[in-house]
Amino acid sequence: MTQDDLDHDAAVRLVAATKYYGRVPAIKDVNFTIRNGEIHALVGENGAGKSTLTKAIAGTVQLSSGQLFVNGKECHFQSPAQAFAEGIAMVYQEDSLIPTLTVAQNLRLGIETPLCKLRTINRDAQELMNSMNFNVDPLEYCSAIGTAKRQMVEIARAVYRQARILIFDEPTATLTPEETQHLFRLLFELREKNFAIVFISHALEEALELADRITVMRDGEIVASDQAAAFDRDTLVRHMVGRDISATPQADRTRSEAIYKTAPILRVQNIIAGSKVRNMSFSAYKGEILGIAGLVGSGRTELMEVVAGIRKRNFFKGGMIYLNGKSIRYRVPTQAVRDGIAYVTEDRKVAGFYETMNIGENIYMGWLRSGIARWKLIYRKAHEKELAAQWIDKMKIRSIDGNSKVIELSGGNQQKVTLAKSLVQDPQIVILDEPTRGVDVGAIAEIHALIRSLAADGKAVIVVSSYLPEILSISDRILVARSGQIVAEMDPAVATPEEVMYVAVH
Repeated sequence: MTQDDLDHDAAVRLVAATKYYGRVPAIKDVNFTIRNGEIHALVGENGAGKSTLTKAIAGTVQLSSGQLFVNGKECHFQSPAQAFAEGIAMVYQEDSLIPTLTVAQNLRLGIETPLCKLRTINRDAQELMNSMNFNVDPLEYCSAIGTAKRQMVEIARAVYRQARILIFDEPTATLTPEETQHLFRLLFELREKNFAIVFISHALEEALELADRITVMRDGEIVASDQAAAFDRDTLVRHMVGRDISATPQADRTRSEAIYKTAPILRVQNIIAGSKVRNMSFSAYKGEILGIAGLVGSGRTELMEVVAGIRKRNFFKGGMIYLNGKSIRYRVPTQAVRDGIAYVTEDRKVAGFYETMNIGENIYMGWLRSGIARWKLIYRKAHEKELAAQWIDKMKIRSIDGNSKVIELSGGNQQKVTLAKSLVQDPQIVILDEPTRGVDVGAIAEIHALIRSLAADGKAVIVVSSYLPEILSISDRILVARSGQIVAEMDPAVATPEEVMYVAVH
């Protein structure tokens, strides 16, 4: 089959696509093709232009110049609705569900019919969820389900609307390994039905396993595009960042041996909080990186929210928490912040930053919440700019200009702002929930280096992560959570991903 034959089968074709924000091009002269009956992985660092490219196809972004062809017809989309009318649906990394509607109602939203009964909507939703092996109750409100289940609903909605061109932006970021395999099987089934699928992922192993073809972007341009068999992980990384990135080193075991000769800075005993946290205990030490592994729903996040004052433990027989030997019980998160406990949420868009504020304003708001700023009631613009410059440089935050709103940044840079907003408080305990979710390989290396520097400075760092290579590479100790309890402690020097997963499941 010649290249001309392949392009003739193109579901989508971009020709010389360019998009400017001000004078800065997010993508420049990009030629990109999505073919029917294939899974096409799109990879690159945060800010490489992947989201801009796919949003242009999905009608969310309008090109500054260039042409877009859908099934051979030139299109000029002004809205996602126009793209959907041509059979294009995009599942975004951050969900767009209406929280006050049920799962079933969100699936039908936008394609309602006047005489459709609620019972029919619920039945159709249940059949769809069953067919996709997604354990989601169609009658639940979207405000009451977790991040992973919201992502499942987003994916189900795209399939439900019978679009023939599907764009997935980090669809597995919040899924368990088992749920990820369900999704992969679904995508393979859709490919067999001649769907055209674009799959954006920072998990390069997923791209290599799933895709028929891989395209690599860097600095708004395509630097490589070929059959997946032509790449391996190291080759993809070199194309993405323009340099070699060495494997993440193991934690400093020599340093870690001395940590445990002192009293723990944090002791959590027999915590019970609702139905999620049933009886969980652990200790954290100054200078330690404590990794907490487990499946989504195992109680890891809820336990950390109790420590940070976000979630209340049971009033009677709810357990005890000791900070520097002193019993604590927080009514609001601000009390934890002022005691030196920083919690970086797994859902940065909902609770991690103020999306309409710029980078400096977000960092300054974090500083104002801290005990450092307790008696400082005057907002000082000069101090804000000083802190912003300091943390933008320290965190290597990249933006089009210094006044960019955080919502305009790439996912990795949003995560760096979220981290800076907490670290500017100079905490003694740093809790990081999925710190590298949706972050590219270059930024992951930077965040891991930051985590190690925090521990080297004597802070206690707790990392909650579903990505087992991350847990194994940066942790001094690993705790495994299952069904609301800590069920095992493991040494990362000898543990394997298979062993950790076995304990987390069985």
